[in-house]
Amino acid sequence: MKVIFMGTPEFAVASLDAINKVHEVIGVVTVADKPAGRGKKIRYSAVKEYALENDLPLLQPEKLKDKEFVNSLQKLNADLFVVVAFRMLPEIIWSMPVKGTINLHGSLLPNYRGAAPLNWAIMNGDSKTGATTFFIKKEIDTGNIIDTVEVEITENMDAGDLHDRLMLEGADLLIDTINNIGQGKVTGTPQAELITDKIKEAPKIFKDTCRIDWNNSNSEVHNHIRGLSPYPAAWSTLIDSDCKELGLKLFKTIKTESNLTPGIIKTDGKELLQIGCGSGSLQILELQLAGKKRMDIKSFLNGIKLDDSYKCI
Repeated sequence: MKVIFMGTPEFAVASLDAINKVHEVIGVVTVADKPAGRGKKIRYSAVKEYALENDLPLLQPEKLKDKEFVNSLQKLNADLFVVVAFRMLPEIIWSMPVKGTINLHGSLLPNYRGAAPLNWAIMNGDSKTGATTFFIKKEIDTGNIIDTVEVEITENMDAGDLHDRLMLEGADLLIDTINNIGQGKVTGTPQAELITDKIKEAPKIFKDTCRIDWNNSNSEVHNHIRGLSPYPAAWSTLIDSDCKELGLKLFKTIKTESNLTPGIIKTDGKELLQIGCGSGSLQILELQLAGKKRMDIKSFLNGIKLDDSYKCI
């Protein structure tokens, strides 16, 4: 089929590559170039990089309702639009192709509609999640479901691990979905028919969301940290005996049964660092001080004289 693909980050590139090997990608839509970083250099999206490397027609509208952009899409006369990690589309766009517009979402819908489904599934301690293909309609992430794939969330899997797994599983699912649409085998199941309990949400994550509450159990804090690792990262404030505060990001932990007061630190100053939780404690494996690089615990303790007088709040 003739496909127009819409996406932005690395997560979308695996899907675009899979589609490009099987179907005819007649257009790629991604965000407009913007300056980024301290040097304000222009950076291309991962999807644009792929499109340029593979000589695919590229569209980068500032506004999705722009008449010139809408006319350009209409002239391409695509069979299907495929959306992966892109912006919310206006109806004039998603209603255009004859076979519809489909989206790949990183959860088992109707759970975890929203901006951060991978993070929230781990933060909530779920043992499985997955990816869903569905037809786009007006309300975000609510369209009729086409197909799903399940993925196990293991105890120490973080959001980066899950991202990489779903990126590949989702691409395979998307190809199956597109092939079935082309063969007329797809109708779609309304999400209302699948709702049996309260829906879990996946709202956008802000800085306050990432702050660690050491009064929670070690399981809850462990899930919080790995659900935000490697980005945007869970954080806490480290306080020394002189009440000096240091920002601290945590990336990798394991649960221990040590009974420490919440936020209290236990360390040998060499390769062991534990922090107390509401029940149990966590052994810290990878972390980052404000202004420093991410490092393993041994390197961290080699660079700072940490003792049991420190605490986290």
